[in-house]
Amino acid sequence: MFPSDRFDLLRVVLVATRNPLNLGAAARAVSNFGFSGLRVVNPFQAAFREARSAVGASTVLLRAEEYNSVAEAVADCTLVVGTTAVRHRRLQHPLRRLEYGARMIRKQLGSSSVALLFGSEKFGLSNEDLSYCHWLMRIPTCEQNISMNLGQAVAVCLYEIVRDGKVSRQTEKQMFATAGDYERITNLLLDAMYASGYLKQRPTRDAEERLRRLIRRLNLPTGDVAAWLGILRQISWKLRH
Repeated sequence: MFPSDRFDLLRVVLVATRNPLNLGAAARAVSNFGFSGLRVVNPFQAAFREARSAVGASTVLLRAEEYNSVAEAVADCTLVVGTTAVRHRRLQHPLRRLEYGARMIRKQLGSSSVALLFGSEKFGLSNEDLSYCHWLMRIPTCEQNISMNLGQAVAVCLYEIVRDGKVSRQTEKQMFATAGDYERITNLLLDAMYASGYLKQRPTRDAEERLRRLIRRLNLPTGDVAAWLGILRQISWKLRH
């Protein structure tokens, strides 16, 4: 079984969940596999904590943390993984099958926090939501019925994470930047791009999302974050004075 001292490092993040029963079922899955970190971003129903489908998981549901944005919900995590059924959308991230993605999540949980994102039942994760992710993961369902119920999808993903039981601890000495660090770097770089006129010369509709994905591919050690922030603050200051 997956080491229990790593359970608190996983955050299951539900984005814009529409049905309180689905949220309750997801909370039950979190509890079933011994996790506790449930986060919700703009749930459709304010009374979701009373969902009857959270059988045996009332504590998980009551302690669920609410956020107004994905950026806030994943700020303390060094790895952010999105889930998708793919369908016909064009992805801008690496896409991994469930079994391989779960191994990578287990490895990261050996040293730091991981966020696992699930989108709304109707639309899934938006392109903006996905821009906060390092990579994506999918459950290999059949083409005739590709999407799963939210609670079932959470349960399948968490089972795959815990079933192997092997967690790498070799990365404990090397800590990496959190999503919050990446967002601060992204905002400073955007500020410099606007101040320099770069975005006026090369207008792009989804410039912020593209830049966010680019910054996350740097895979920065936490010790480099202060240097990047200092450099970008100086550049922005110089451009405006």
